[in-house]
Amino acid sequence: MSGAGTSGAGTSGGEPSNAGTSSARTSGARTSSGGSVFADALHAEWTKLRTVPGTAWLLAAAVMLTLALSAISSSTVTCDGTGCGEDPAKVGLLGVLAGQAVVAVLAVLAVGEEYGTGMIRLTFAAMPRREAVLAAKATVVAAVTAAAGLLAVLASALIALALLPANGFTAANGYPHLAGGATLRAAFGSVLYLVLIALLAVGVTALLRDSAAAVGTVLALLYLFPILAQVISNPDWHRHAMQLSPMQAGLDVQTTIDLAGQPLSPWQGLGVLAAWAFGLLGIGGVVMRVRDA
Repeated sequence: MSGAGTSGAGTSGGEPSNAGTSSARTSGARTSSGGSVFADALHAEWTKLRTVPGTAWLLAAAVMLTLALSAISSSTVTCDGTGCGEDPAKVGLLGVLAGQAVVAVLAVLAVGEEYGTGMIRLTFAAMPRREAVLAAKATVVAAVTAAAGLLAVLASALIALALLPANGFTAANGYPHLAGGATLRAAFGSVLYLVLIALLAVGVTALLRDSAAAVGTVLALLYLFPILAQVISNPDWHRHAMQLSPMQAGLDVQTTIDLAGQPLSPWQGLGVLAAWAFGLLGIGGVVMRVRDA
């Protein structure tokens, strides 16, 4: 009885101790605070992602593939005269087509690996607010993708600016401002494009809960969609299909010539990709919330 009384009361008269009350209040405040919950989830997801050995390798592969393909394109594509029709931004940033696949795989694994191992149950037990978990995963993946994408795109753009003039991309052939505002928009938009591809992959994986199925679905959306659009013979329907293609529409942000002839303006195209990404994130979040882990 004496032991029970001692442990149950921190002060004379059996009143709870200040330390216990403070601890309870702090715990309650953290539980009720959405900001604290998200911060905890963000810290947990960042710890998971940075401690997985494959993360660094995939980010390095995304940078190297983007840079290598862009450098090859910049060194081999030539403009033989006025009106050659080549878009210098698309030539210099061609590597984004390869880098996006690695970014998508990284994003898929950031979500799908926990489902594959069953660790997602522990994550949800520690963090019952599943929408906070998904938002934290998406934020962390977007951040690391933005960092890698910025490095890859900046290096690719600098190499292109160094190589393209020697290949005929000069003022005499109709390219007076290779380093102008349109090129800056194309480079910045390419980084945003890679981030949106990563978010799209996170949403697909949250929806499917299987890494292999998610990778296949994301790559089909990116690469197969434009191929299928090519078989549409009706010009209007073909144009609409290209406008709806997440990759084709998103990469319109790299366009710096013949803007009027494109299915969408650069920012409209990126907006279509954003609609795909956030739409799939929203659907994935709803499914994650209502379905058992």
